[in-house]
Amino acid sequence: MIGSRGAHGPPTSSRSEPSPWGALLPPRLGAPFHLQSGASVTLPASSHVWLNGRLVPSDGPHLSVYDRGFQLGDAVFEAFRARRGVAIELAGHLARLHRSLASMAIEMPFADADLERGISELLAANAWDGMEPAGDAAIRLMVSRGYDVTRSVVPHAGGTATVVIQAWPFSPPSAATLANGLRLVTSVVRRDPNSPMSGIKTTSRAELVYARLEAERAGADDAVFLTTDGRITEATTSNVLLIRGDVCATPRLGTGLLAGTARAWLVEHGGDVGLQVAEQDLRLDDAFAADEAAICSSIAGIVPVVAFDGQPIGTGKPGPRFQALRAAREDWIDAHSMEVSMARAAV
Repeated sequence: MIGSRGAHGPPTSSRSEPSPWGALLPPRLGAPFHLQSGASVTLPASSHVWLNGRLVPSDGPHLSVYDRGFQLGDAVFEAFRARRGVAIELAGHLARLHRSLASMAIEMPFADADLERGISELLAANAWDGMEPAGDAAIRLMVSRGYDVTRSVVPHAGGTATVVIQAWPFSPPSAATLANGLRLVTSVVRRDPNSPMSGIKTTSRAELVYARLEAERAGADDAVFLTTDGRITEATTSNVLLIRGDVCATPRLGTGLLAGTARAWLVEHGGDVGLQVAEQDLRLDDAFAADEAAICSSIAGIVPVVAFDGQPIGTGKPGPRFQALRAAREDWIDAHSMEVSMARAAV
């Protein structure tokens, strides 16, 4: 463990800038919504969604209210980026999806090839598959246990899963966020590292919503979960990175966190920017002793963190190691999507 910088408490300031995660999504695709400032805007909408094997208009009826995904959050999902019509790290996301499905005993009615084709059809329908300018999108793939009118927690036999693929225009973290960094607080919600649910990406996101509301009330941008014995697990939708010298440390698997694909990329490619990546137990004292901190996710990428619980990390500003990591990952996404796109065009 690295030394502490002293006591910590809640932040005393709040921010008035828009969401650090990029533009907020409207409650209904294409519909106006209201920012905290009161300004009303309309975002570009996806024209279609992929529902159970076919494209349907995004503004039409889709799911029954008796679907268990709606009734109980009895569903799993994956979210990832696409560039030039290429779903980034799709193999990793599908592998994690299948692990979640197996844990929840939900049978997938489509093959991976069907899902890949559905993603391609959806991106093409929204013209997010271009080479230049490169089409960028955020994809959400959800599998619910499906229709059930029994109101029972126990799944009934013979049901058919509901599979939905949605797409949004990709909106990166704002320039202000990348320049100023995020402020994180620790949530009062604690994670049990031995819980089998910690590695399953279900649509039951209530604890994440609760933690994000905690952060908002504290004037922060996001919240971090600790284990019951005080170890850092993850933020609400991302993995945590602490950088000290040439070492980039991230909480090890098995401590109540979801194994993110961006985290896996970091473990493989951190050395490309001169960092030794360590997977280990981390506590708040380690965060306070770090030179830099960041969070990473498949869609937002690597985003700087400048404070935990009101206490600055390092200089209190995003540092050069974060900048190198973010640039390396964005360059890799662009090169990978270009390579796959060109290979497809040559077939």
